[in-house]
Amino acid sequence: MNTKTLDLTEGSIIRGFLSFTIPFFLGQLLQQLYNVADAWVVGNFASNEAFAAVSSSGTLIFLITGFVMGMTTGGGVVISRFFGAKDKKNTEIAIHTNFLFAIIASIVATVIGVVFSPFILRMIGTPSDVLPDAIRYFTIYFGGVSTIVFFNIGMSILRALGDSMTPLLYLVISSVLNIILDLIFVAGLHWGVTGAGTATVIAQGFAAVICVIHLTKLPDHMRLSFKKIRYNASMMRQVLYQGIPSGIQNSVISIGNIVVQANINSFGAYAMSGQGAAAKIEGFVFLPIMSLSLALPTFISQNLGAGKPERAKKCATFGLISGVITAELFGIVFFVFRNYFIRFFIDNEEAVRYGAMHTSVVSLFFFVLSFSHCAAGVLRGCGKAVIPMATMLSIWCVFRIIYVTIALQLRPEFTTISSCYPLTWILSSIVFAIVLFRLDFNNIYKKKE
Repeated sequence: MNTKTLDLTEGSIIRGFLSFTIPFFLGQLLQQLYNVADAWVVGNFASNEAFAAVSSSGTLIFLITGFVMGMTTGGGVVISRFFGAKDKKNTEIAIHTNFLFAIIASIVATVIGVVFSPFILRMIGTPSDVLPDAIRYFTIYFGGVSTIVFFNIGMSILRALGDSMTPLLYLVISSVLNIILDLIFVAGLHWGVTGAGTATVIAQGFAAVICVIHLTKLPDHMRLSFKKIRYNASMMRQVLYQGIPSGIQNSVISIGNIVVQANINSFGAYAMSGQGAAAKIEGFVFLPIMSLSLALPTFISQNLGAGKPERAKKCATFGLISGVITAELFGIVFFVFRNYFIRFFIDNEEAVRYGAMHTSVVSLFFFVLSFSHCAAGVLRGCGKAVIPMATMLSIWCVFRIIYVTIALQLRPEFTTISSCYPLTWILSSIVFAIVLFRLDFNNIYKKKE
């Protein structure tokens, strides 16, 4: 069978990196377009309370699913290293170990999400007029969260093998199906948040099934076989060692953002809607950042596994510079046209005012956001996932919570909340710059050996 897996250890660095990263970008773009379509349908065919419930859901959802996604990223680093080293036996074991983890994680995420999300929604002060829709949406979403876990683990395995085109195809299918179902369930049948949640679960479930089927048809040591899914202590330790820090990193960021969201909620439903609409646009700015931060670990890990540390270092430099420049260009456009963008989602002047205030504070600092995420991707590819975790835990979670809590007492304004983002991005970028300056790629490879 013909496979699209790429050996990223040979050929032009720029050409190879771009050919691998562009499908990431297109995939992220499709997901964001789906998010936009989802928000547009709910914002125009449901109530403001329904829009607030869906638009503010991302932080809490990412608290649980972000841990699983971080684990898949870490597990992908393990697969990439063995694949780059041409170690067929361990590549096969790593693939099946990652899939076993997905089975366990899907069960745990379902239970935690369904049981605890209503409690967390109340704890963060979700307004009473938004709470019923929010609980309904989260119950449906986490009831089918296993589909999202398996879809992401499948894409992570394919990308670790150098195949970023097939995940793109499945994202196209998932996004188009999701939009169609949104129009049927929300605009046509007027199911509100119930329709939005159901559409997401069905679309992701279909994509997960075809992705897993594809894995079972890959050649040789890359093929997924359900008969070979078994616990391997040594490999599971490697997956957990690389994955747990990335998972914790995602979750602690969400914990910090949940506290921030609680303070946004205190300003009312229009503040929630406005900031939620701004966040949808910020998702487009985040596209190149996320694409690069996802591609860098695979590229670097494959080259370190193949014994080419200088090639890995050049890729890291190219990725960091590209991310910083691209993100800032997006940020400038967002700053200039912020009111027009926000009105696309919700045509309420009070909500637009809140969204524009938030955008004015954060949009010109996207270059430091990009540097932090891309630097974290570089370090994960080098097998140093603990450093990004510790940095995000201390700055994006602990410091962010302390800052917002104290600053709001001194200056109880909505923009005070927004200011916590660029401040923490700058601090984390300083830490990452120091770590990267001292990083010795040659020594990393020797330790791996």
